[in-house]
Amino acid sequence: MAHNSNDELRARQKKLNAIRGAGVNPYPEKFKKTHSLMEAKASAGGAKVKVAGRIMTMRDMGKLCFCHLLDNSGKMQIALKSDDIGQEQYDFFVKNFDLGDFLGLEGEIFTTHKGEISILVKNYQMLAKALRPLPEKWHGLQDEELKYRERYLDLIMNPDTKDRFLKRSAIVKNIREFLEARDFIEVETPVLMTKASGAIAKPFITHHHALDLDVYLRIAPETYLKRAIVGGFEKVFEFARCFRNEGMDPSHLQDFTMLEFYQAYANFEDLMRLTEELMRELIMKTFGASEIEIIGRGGNKRMIDFGQEWQVATFRDLIIKDADIDIDEFAAADKLLKEIKKKKIKIDIANPEKASRGKLIDELYKTVSRPKIYGPLFLIFHPIDLSPLARKNDANPEIADRFQLVVNGWEIVNAYSELVDPIDQRQRFEEQLKAKEAGDEEAMEIDEDYLRAMEHGMPPIAGWGMGIDRLVTILTGQDNLKDSVLFPLMKPEKNPSLISEKNLEKEVEEEISNIIKETIKKHLKN
Repeated sequence: MAHNSNDELRARQKKLNAIRGAGVNPYPEKFKKTHSLMEAKASAGGAKVKVAGRIMTMRDMGKLCFCHLLDNSGKMQIALKSDDIGQEQYDFFVKNFDLGDFLGLEGEIFTTHKGEISILVKNYQMLAKALRPLPEKWHGLQDEELKYRERYLDLIMNPDTKDRFLKRSAIVKNIREFLEARDFIEVETPVLMTKASGAIAKPFITHHHALDLDVYLRIAPETYLKRAIVGGFEKVFEFARCFRNEGMDPSHLQDFTMLEFYQAYANFEDLMRLTEELMRELIMKTFGASEIEIIGRGGNKRMIDFGQEWQVATFRDLIIKDADIDIDEFAAADKLLKEIKKKKIKIDIANPEKASRGKLIDELYKTVSRPKIYGPLFLIFHPIDLSPLARKNDANPEIADRFQLVVNGWEIVNAYSELVDPIDQRQRFEEQLKAKEAGDEEAMEIDEDYLRAMEHGMPPIAGWGMGIDRLVTILTGQDNLKDSVLFPLMKPEKNPSLISEKNLEKEVEEEISNIIKETIKKHLKN
């Protein structure tokens, strides 16, 4: 690609050397602006401004050079005239500045003959020499892997990408304001944990050298946030970076941002109402409408209206409708599996014969029902063995007082009435431990410290978790979580192109050596 060309790198390196040779610092300490570019553009004609930005276009016409600068606020045209800045300064600019360089300038607002509001440059200063060029002749950066690997180029070349991440920032800000307005307190909990608890997931393991102890990167902040409730907080939340050492696909990443909050004296139905209120307020505040265009399955665009009445369905309802199987009629896992096979439904489990009844139900739902859901839909009453930290339903102890918010086939929110009975919790942990010893890498261990906290007394609690990356991906019309993560983890390139003065000098030396050798050969032949 053009931006990896060694010829281009050498040319820019030579310009850098020329700039330094002229006594100009190509990387000065600071530049004091008076206006952003859009503020300058809104100024009256003749106004004096000092602005800075990256050069995106250059058009030299001999005595006049037009450029477009880009800063955080947008793009604006500038004009350099040799009559205004002097021939020497003009020549220095056109010879040594390139696209991608950062420029600071002082000038006056004027309007061109074509009606474009511009800045007539009176003085300029180099703020940073770019040694690599921007992508050439691209209508934005299109290579998907390069967009993730070199996100800075994606942000420079694609205004929609930058807008998406500004939207992400606004979404997080608006959620935080919503919770704080309802007396929730933001707290922080540990990322390094001695027990992989808080969710059913395979953890990342690392070693703490100072304590000589293996620890886990947290899979969820749940158990520590509930410890805060034990300590007397009644409403707490955290935007928590979480880590799960599992598969990767457009709706799953191994490191992701989870928002969790916990409310004392509430149940899961209270949080269903609060979720609707949050989502409706968030979407109106961020996008100015209740209806959002999303990317549906198959790449087709679809409108989802969060202002309409939300659907509510149980696992049993959906599976009866989509698979013609009533899960309540199959109390044992082996009988349920036999019925699934009878219906010729293929579920994605490596060893289905060893799976629990709850796991079979969950995979059956994911296979036959979830892909059909556009939502917003509340899925309620999960199997209890899929919910080791959730409260059993009073009327049916085989299910949990739990819900998930499903939008476009993605689970956006997971919430439930919390288990606060320490004896019941210990039994659940022991069941999880048996599953782990039988080979289930996602099962939890017994967390004695958390049980000790529970034994000091927990009030009724409702807990709630949302995948921020998933939410942003859906609300901004994307279909891959990597499009909503600023710098997603990528496998390192095998042969990344490197640049340094030594590398370039070595290449020049090799070229000179090859030229000398060829000259000697020709001389000897003659």
